[in-house]
Amino acid sequence: MELPKIVTKLIETLGLDAWVLQIFVVVFITLLLAFIVKRVLRRVHAKVQNTRNPWDEALVSALHKPLITAVWIVGLAFAIQIIEKETEAAIFAAVKPIRDVAIITTLAWFLVRFIRAAERNIIARNAELGQEMDVTTVDAIAKLLRLSVIITAALVALQTLGFSVSGVLAFGGIGGIAVGFAAKDMLANFFGGLMVYMDRPFAVGDWIRSPDRDIEGTVEQIGWRLTRIRTFDSRPLYVPNSTFTSIAVENPSRMENRRIYETIGVRYDDAVKVGAIVNDVDEMLKNHADIASDKTLMVNFTTCGASSLNFFIYCFTRTAAWAEFHKVKQDVLLKVLDIVEQHGAEVAFPTTTVHVPDGIVGLVGDAQVAVSTNGA
Repeated sequence: MELPKIVTKLIETLGLDAWVLQIFVVVFITLLLAFIVKRVLRRVHAKVQNTRNPWDEALVSALHKPLITAVWIVGLAFAIQIIEKETEAAIFAAVKPIRDVAIITTLAWFLVRFIRAAERNIIARNAELGQEMDVTTVDAIAKLLRLSVIITAALVALQTLGFSVSGVLAFGGIGGIAVGFAAKDMLANFFGGLMVYMDRPFAVGDWIRSPDRDIEGTVEQIGWRLTRIRTFDSRPLYVPNSTFTSIAVENPSRMENRRIYETIGVRYDDAVKVGAIVNDVDEMLKNHADIASDKTLMVNFTTCGASSLNFFIYCFTRTAAWAEFHKVKQDVLLKVLDIVEQHGAEVAFPTTTVHVPDGIVGLVGDAQVAVSTNGA
């Protein structure tokens, strides 16, 4: 065999020990293999990016860095084993368990990256196709899967290092009591976030508000500890999840209709026209294209106010969109004013009438006032 003679000659020429050359060969092969894997994954990733399947692109992109890292871990561990065999140093005995833990960590890293990439691709894919998707549910499932992978990897790593998993779990149960008291707020926020994910009172993108607290805005992110809300003046509001277990939350985004509830007043001079005005307004609302006919619709004369005769309008719009609702409400109110005007009436405003007795005569021309008292 010519190859052993060449290797032997090279060792004699360089004055190196055989194990040193073996380490050099192992490192070189590891470097070459990592380079090949990197190039192959780049080519595969470029091809799968154009496919309609969101899973293959997520798999390849998630595999890129962990696979290269795994190649280096195996190669370097093999090189260190050569050193251990030659030197018999006790320190190198820890290489095998460290290698196993590193491989487990790399595998968990790959799974976490794959779950995150799949979540991102699924959401983007459905948005591209215009399909409705509950982003909050997808986010919750992805977080639970990542948490499960991390916990499983930690337990397997402990088992690899020689620790009893049952003992660790028992210790965790006892220690969990102490940790629970020390971090009760953190745990309250965690379970509060879990309740939000399970009960789903709101989702990312919903407009929410609380009558109990000064909380109102659009939900941007639901985390395990905090929920980020963007207020209508563009300020980020960070609310601990435990807060949502003790307050009432309104979700206007899930409204099916919006309500118009207005009171209109006409003058007392137009009292005889109130009945006809109310009937015409009621008929107008019943025939309005943007008013929901299957919801409560009421137009009634209600009160005799201090300076007006008041009737109220109570109805619901077909749209729940905030901007569109105001356009419909504007159109309704303008039509009501037109009806009042068509009947020759006027909308009342606060007025004061002063009744002057016959005994008081104002002489405007002479700028004098004559007061008659007891014939004097």
